[in-house]
Amino acid sequence: MSERRTPMADYDAMATSTAGRVMETYSTSFSLASRLLDARTRTDIRNLYAVVRIADEIVDGTASDAGLTDTGVREELDAFEYQVMRALGSGFSTNPPVHAFAGTARRTGITAEHMTAFFSSMRRDLSPSPVYDDAELAAYIYGSAEVIGLMCLCIFTAGHGLPEGDLDRCATGARRLGAAFQKINFLRDLHEDTAELGRSYLGDGDPLTDRRRDEVIADVRADLDAALETVPLLPVRARAGVIAAALLYRELTDRLAVTPASVIMRHRVSVPARVKATIPARALLTAARMRP
Repeated sequence: MSERRTPMADYDAMATSTAGRVMETYSTSFSLASRLLDARTRTDIRNLYAVVRIADEIVDGTASDAGLTDTGVREELDAFEYQVMRALGSGFSTNPPVHAFAGTARRTGITAEHMTAFFSSMRRDLSPSPVYDDAELAAYIYGSAEVIGLMCLCIFTAGHGLPEGDLDRCATGARRLGAAFQKINFLRDLHEDTAELGRSYLGDGDPLTDRRRDEVIADVRADLDAALETVPLLPVRARAGVIAAALLYRELTDRLAVTPASVIMRHRVSVPARVKATIPARALLTAARMRP
């Protein structure tokens, strides 16, 4: 006779299923990379993605499209942050993706400090600076991207007991991988950010030049190289997924590097589906050859 599932087990299953739909809906790239992870890790990554994506949607136009005023959007972000923080403490939320994330966070060591940094950068997007100085941009990238890498690292290493030195190196790699992804997103989303959202992350608001594009690309390549050097230190089951995400962004980097700045300002550069389809096999092969 099978044991009856508890109400909480049913609710957990519903919440994780709902969170998984968020990634499937919004990101074919990360969904593709996540399939190379073991089931538990894949679920945790999808739970994390769901919460940060919903916050992104609040600040990037969806809430406005729903008819919220600027004040209403800010209040919605504040309310969502409150839901997340409360769930981190209690382990429960009536918002299914938040509930799923809370379970992941409490089990893997993701902290309120991680989420505070993230929501701080999201709040900056509601009142973007006409020009970001170096310190402001670094703080924004940390909260919007590097801390995501650190939370992913918590998920990858939960229960694996990495030596402290290796964990420190992996933390540096996680931050640099997150930074690389964000800088590429600055280029890829340049038209939407400047024309529709009034944001200028890459300079003084003047049109993008080929020289400035090349500077950003050089930073991205350095970040990607540094991050990939630390991948062999990760648990084996996490490596292929991380490599797949890095390869996707390296492909995007290569395409942006040969796209004139004038085109980047008008069109969103992407990786064709046929090229994306080759990434998992390449990632698996690269991971198999790695030695700590």
